[in-house]
Amino acid sequence: MTASPARPVELMLNKAHYPVTSLGPGTRAGIWTQGCTIGCAGCVSQDTWAADPGTFVDVAALQAWLSGLPDPLDGITVSGGEPFQQPKALGALLEWVHAWRRERPAPVDVLVYSGYSLARLREEHPALLRLCDAVLTGPYVERLNSPGLRWHGSSNQRLTALTDLGRERYEGTGSVDSPPMQVAVDDGRIWFIGVPRQGDMDRLSDRLRSAGITMEEVSWRS
Repeated sequence: MTASPARPVELMLNKAHYPVTSLGPGTRAGIWTQGCTIGCAGCVSQDTWAADPGTFVDVAALQAWLSGLPDPLDGITVSGGEPFQQPKALGALLEWVHAWRRERPAPVDVLVYSGYSLARLREEHPALLRLCDAVLTGPYVERLNSPGLRWHGSSNQRLTALTDLGRERYEGTGSVDSPPMQVAVDDGRIWFIGVPRQGDMDRLSDRLRSAGITMEEVSWRS
């Protein structure tokens, strides 16, 4: 009698991108999960909300993608969507990263965004937190989206370092006058990577429209 081969672990994925320089320190790989039931009002990533079975990818494919990235690679940022709503797939990915980065010539930190509170994550997903160097937690609150925030969407969200590497890179990072934003083009689509301030994206739409450029579909409106 032979055992059946293990089924691959799959993750609903919205996109993966390198390099990312606006969601954590240094040059990073960005992974955005698909699916979120929290549904924060004013979220700029509403395209990541629907739990779309058509977005499933084998976690091994993400591992291969990460392995093939060039240097520099200072960290990995996982956002969404809500990563912790896919705990099995997130765990498989982060466990692999935890082992893989030991062979890297320089430290690679892991930052995970979540709309849940840190207390809830500690209660429901302590094993996953042990695989993160830092987490940025809490729902997005549009009225608390104010100038000066670096990687936070709103001032109620909390950035918590969980390891020595996390404390080295994330504690004391402070505020910024203008948070960084990136523009990336992939398959004819334009991605804005970062955490805009309230109204920034609508102002961008207006400026593009005045220049004769119309964005037909945007992720920050339902």
